[in-house]
Amino acid sequence: MARWLILLCLALPMFASYFFDDIFSAVSQIFDSPDFLELAWDSEDYGLYGGAYSSLCAAGGLIVCGMLLDKLGVRFTGTLFVALMVAGSLIVTFAISPAFKSSAVESLIVGFGFKKPSLALAYAGCALFGLGSEIAGVSVTKSIAKWFRGKEMALAMGLQLALARLGTAFALIIAPVVILQKEQKKIIELSTSNNTAEIGLFLMIIGITTWLVFIFFDRKSDLQNASVTATDSVMQSDEDKFKFSDIGRILTNRNFILVAFLCVFFYCCTLSFKRFATAILIPRFEMNDSVASLMVSLLPFCPIIFTPLFGYLVDNRGKATRLMFLGSVLVLFSHLLFAFAPQGVTFFGFLGFVTLGIAFSLVPAAMWPSVPKIIPESKLGTAYSLVFWIQNMGMALIPQIAGLILKTDETSVCATEKISKSVYAELVFIGLALVSTIIALWLQKTSQKHPEFKLDAPNKIKRLE
Repeated sequence: MARWLILLCLALPMFASYFFDDIFSAVSQIFDSPDFLELAWDSEDYGLYGGAYSSLCAAGGLIVCGMLLDKLGVRFTGTLFVALMVAGSLIVTFAISPAFKSSAVESLIVGFGFKKPSLALAYAGCALFGLGSEIAGVSVTKSIAKWFRGKEMALAMGLQLALARLGTAFALIIAPVVILQKEQKKIIELSTSNNTAEIGLFLMIIGITTWLVFIFFDRKSDLQNASVTATDSVMQSDEDKFKFSDIGRILTNRNFILVAFLCVFFYCCTLSFKRFATAILIPRFEMNDSVASLMVSLLPFCPIIFTPLFGYLVDNRGKATRLMFLGSVLVLFSHLLFAFAPQGVTFFGFLGFVTLGIAFSLVPAAMWPSVPKIIPESKLGTAYSLVFWIQNMGMALIPQIAGLILKTDETSVCATEKISKSVYAELVFIGLALVSTIIALWLQKTSQKHPEFKLDAPNKIKRLE
């Protein structure tokens, strides 16, 4: 019972993080018409903002913070970066609020030469939020591995992901309601476009509260087991303690590299795609905003249902690399549908999103529990941070590329041009999905040649009575 209560405390901060990260994902089409948006961002600006999430992570922040996590412990480091996540979301909320307009902060940023001061401040806030969120995610994953090792680890990680995806689902449902509720007006005001961010900030406060509850019980558990030192780290032998040379050993582990590159390509063609999904789907399948938002909401709802089920399967039956390969194939199939299905047939859009949602359940449920099998627990913080670092290098770049492709000139844009831009953007995601499939197949072959790594073995240890 204690393990599952701890899991809930760990999942709620990530629920809040996922909600805030997707405050615009279901309404990305509003950036096609910046003249009717008081925020005045276009698709390229939105792509720049989306890439900000990964900027500090890709610049090396994740590696440094991952080493801090292993050296100083989950409780200290995790608390620091959960707080940073909340601070970053507060900055973004202020940057896109009516209070920022004509404020002294806006004047100061304009004085530095920024033509769009709200975008500049939101970029900085999103960069801080992204670094805090990613390290908080590493802390959560490492904590789950600690509490569920040899037990229901994949199921626990799957449930955590499902609850986090529920945050995305809520954002995708709520954002169209609060932002597009006044779409009959010509201008979407700041007070309207900022509403979802304010809800996300409130959820952040709840999340940091439950994190502090986890800290209390985690410390109590360690003290009861007499396994904590004055530095808040689990007692280890000298050879098990973290050393800087461990980074080189981790990066020369072939299985780790394959998992890391599968992560970056898979998430770039799912999470990065999600930011622009409505802008791509509306011209391709000739649907209105509400139908497009409903379609995009299918992406997180499928993982909410299926990720725990696939996690249970990995715990009890194994076959993790096969599930990763199957998920990558399904992602490729879904993007082929988005690009080349008959124009204007909404059914294919829904089919593509259901397929993408199932894939979004398969790969994470099998991938994240695989890392503790190939990396010792004392290095897990660094290992997961390296995975997220490689992932964020891609996710810092892809939204900017997609935003640049989808950017339109309001004076000359036509329906045919929007369709063409949507297809061109999809070609990027198809390429990413194809590489993801090749890497997943490679990982499966490597696992077959080296069964000693037990990547396809069940996670749950069967104990003799």
